[in-house]
Amino acid sequence: MLSTSETLGFPWWLVLLEGIAAIIVGFLLLISPVHTTVFLVQIMGFYWLITGILAIVSIFLDRSLWGWKLFSGILGIIAGLIVINNPLWSTLLVASLLVIVLAVQALIQGGIKLFHSFSGGGFGAFVLGLLNLIIGVILLFNFLIAASILPFVVGILAIIGGIAAIIGAFRMHGHAASPTMQQSPSM
Repeated sequence: MLSTSETLGFPWWLVLLEGIAAIIVGFLLLISPVHTTVFLVQIMGFYWLITGILAIVSIFLDRSLWGWKLFSGILGIIAGLIVINNPLWSTLLVASLLVIVLAVQALIQGGIKLFHSFSGGGFGAFVLGLLNLIIGVILLFNFLIAASILPFVVGILAIIGGIAAIIGAFRMHGHAASPTMQQSPSM
């Protein structure tokens, strides 16, 4: 008999495996950030290459939106080949671009929060907007330093997320093991 989580298409053990994998990647990022980041970017390069090829192949199976499929396929193949052929350069570039994207996002969110605070959002929105602007400016003007710290931050977040996923998996398994468990009335 299938449990509730399995009937929804998401078995508890899959969440457990994802949590374990996240913890392993997190520790690898903390122990050997350069090698692990290069490895992860290389995986991303192979992913882009394969999805680019599959996008072009899909044109022959379904001709709808063939122009976009061709464009995204060519772009994926080019990006994948560049990343695979230049592992160190692409790792620095990807990390730097990610930090720049985060900086721009923080600046935009800061501006929106400040606008919201001046149109009745209150002091809390003003403080959050100001903090977002400050973080955005710091990231934007120190993106190489931030890019070098990024693997450690991602590693810590991966470990925390992995622990949360493992706890969630055991909760899912506990609920699946006793689906008829009812709460007794409290006194």
